[in-house]
Amino acid sequence: MPVRRSLLAAALGATALLGATAAPAAAAPGEYITVDPTGRIAADGTVTLSGTYRCTGATGPAFIGSSISQGTVRQQGIGGSGARCDGVEHRWQNSGKPYGQTLRPGAAHVQATVVELRRSGIILVPVFHAQTDRDITLVQS
Repeated sequence: MPVRRSLLAAALGATALLGATAAPAAAAPGEYITVDPTGRIAADGTVTLSGTYRCTGATGPAFIGSSISQGTVRQQGIGGSGARCDGVEHRWQNSGKPYGQTLRPGAAHVQATVVELRRSGIILVPVFHAQTDRDITLVQS
């Protein structure tokens, strides 16, 4: 599935780039994303974040992006997963290891986003469906 991975990488890259330069538009009525109050950190440093989302009206591929920060550890992307924007609430879960950083059990801050890649001419433009920020607790798993 190299095409799916490249689309996911493009979506997450666009989310990171645009998230650093502009705030996403407000979610349409009924669209949201939540983050569970507890995240897990494995012995090897892999972090797992989860929550729920609901989105509608996507005409292109949609994805869930998540990132975490803790103390002096700057925001780090944690995995990414596909999203179904069919108007139904779904669970999401992303896992990954922060690059060059070590997270520990305790307080952390998570940002999660539902983003769609919508075709505009010959390019794919990121369209934000929902975004949230939440303080969580990382626990050892």
